[in-house]
Amino acid sequence: MNIHTLVADYRRRDHRGAILRLLCEYAADPAINGPGLSFDVRKRVVDELAARDHAVSILAFAEHVDGGSTAVGLINGFETFSTFSAMPVLNLHDVMVMRGYRGQGIGKRLLDAATDLARQRGCCKVTLEVYRGNQTAAGLYRNSGFNDPAGSRDLGETIFLNKIL
Repeated sequence: MNIHTLVADYRRRDHRGAILRLLCEYAADPAINGPGLSFDVRKRVVDELAARDHAVSILAFAEHVDGGSTAVGLINGFETFSTFSAMPVLNLHDVMVMRGYRGQGIGKRLLDAATDLARQRGCCKVTLEVYRGNQTAAGLYRNSGFNDPAGSRDLGETIFLNKIL
């Protein structure tokens, strides 16, 4: 299967539709215990991404023999800033591949595309979070060069916290 990745253009209707379709599938995935996206969020999410200068979406497309293609993978990322390095950071917030296409290297291709984009933007690192129980995703990330931060091992495990507003 031929796969290609590209940075989505939020102005393109086909890219907007692909982002929404893939994000809806991801948000309902049992691997992340997701409740799915509400109707209100589905109506607004792509516009909200487009309104943020530091948001980026990367799509993976599977090409068909008839010349068409289907979006089968998505990363949504946000450029942040490392005060310790005084350089930008690319944080990957959503990383997903459609169920029927998993295990074929598409996730790795998406992560490679995100890493290339981060280098082009002069980022000092790429970050992401993964649920401890999602060993499949954690394995993909580690096989793609993502590691626990070396400087914090003596301090204990890095955990992800949030505060819902």
